[in-house]
Amino acid sequence: MDQDVVQRVKSDPNYQKLVRTRSRYGWMLTWAVMIVYYGFTCLNAFDKEFMGSRIGAGVMSWGVPLGLFVILFTVVVTGIYVRRANSEFDALTDAIQRNAAAGDSGTGAAPTKQKVRA
Repeated sequence: MDQDVVQRVKSDPNYQKLVRTRSRYGWMLTWAVMIVYYGFTCLNAFDKEFMGSRIGAGVMSWGVPLGLFVILFTVVVTGIYVRRANSEFDALTDAIQRNAAAGDSGTGAAPTKQKVRA
């Protein structure tokens, strides 16, 4: 990739916003998942009586619904990230690509759509 294009992309305010927003959002979701996963693991390790205790008069223990919650939470968090990535992050990526291609128009070559990874 031409260094001029790289510098144009790095100086684009949309690129800076994409990197900042996506990084912050990714870390926020990462911490949420880590709290749920390690919380479940710590409950298994340090409160076995609770995890093995039955719910009501049935035979199911608290570990089963909490384990199911961990799995469902992961699916929901993934869906939340994908939804935001497909709307906001993809729009910013398209704007970055358009701005980078617009700067190439002075070379006489037709601008090509290049993938730019943040």
